[in-house]
Amino acid sequence: MTLKPLADRVVTKMIEAEETTKSGIILAGSAKEKPQIAEVIAVGPGEVVDGKTVPMTVKVGDRVITSKYSGTEVKVDDVEYVIVRQSDILAVVE
Repeated sequence: MTLKPLADRVVTKMIEAEETTKSGIILAGSAKEKPQIAEVIAVGPGEVVDGKTVPMTVKVGDRVITSKYSGTEVKVDDVEYVIVRQSDILAVVE
């Protein structure tokens, strides 16, 4: 099954956070923060405002930073994705 986002939605896959700190301390699962960096998997066509389509500014393959608790989590074929609006994307990581 594939996900095809609608309007200004973006399908992302979260990039796992490191399990150790810089000093070498291994973090327990409950001590880890929710990752905010994700890879863009699919992009919708853009939102329609006043009859004109607003183009999307991200593309498939971009690494992005999303709002901490934004989006809808979905699981497809045992892979977890988060569907967010383009406005929930704060920056592109280069």
